[in-house]
Amino acid sequence: MQPLINKAIKILEKGGVIIYPSDTIWAIGCDATNQEAIDKIFDIKKRDYSMPLICLIDSIKMLEKYVYVNDFIKSFLKSNTIPTTIIYEQIKNLTTFKKSVGIRIPNDSFCQELIKRFGKPITSTSVNFSGKKFPSCFDEIDSEILEMVDYVVKINLNKKISKASRIIKVNNDNTIKTLRS
Repeated sequence: MQPLINKAIKILEKGGVIIYPSDTIWAIGCDATNQEAIDKIFDIKKRDYSMPLICLIDSIKMLEKYVYVNDFIKSFLKSNTIPTTIIYEQIKNLTTFKKSVGIRIPNDSFCQELIKRFGKPITSTSVNFSGKKFPSCFDEIDSEILEMVDYVVKINLNKKISKASRIIKVNNDNTIKTLRS
């Protein structure tokens, strides 16, 4: 696993785009702090900029570096058992996202190690052209997309996926609104 992580980090550091198995889906990702790299993902996916990307981080400590987090959210994250992306509107130190950002802390050893060693958030969006069904396994990834990225992390190739993460928003009164279950 280490050689794959080392190669992925080199690509991310150069502003490249990778395909990797996230904790939920096969994902296309880049350095979430690099606008040029983010633009590449939108181009590859033929995605409208009104459809934001999700970021993955490795810990609550990293989360606090990029968004404002209250005690309710910290408690929720510590007790949450399913892959959940939270939409944050109070962003700091993440200028590539303007109004809000969806962030998830993956419970996956590969993702955790990659993000921890990279030291910054990485984007995570399904490996498909916008509007098309996301692949449930590596073999379903469109070959055209595979050719457009800088590196494919070939680990867990048999991993089957049936569902993306839940997406929620925590309101100011600490109530939770589910945007995708």
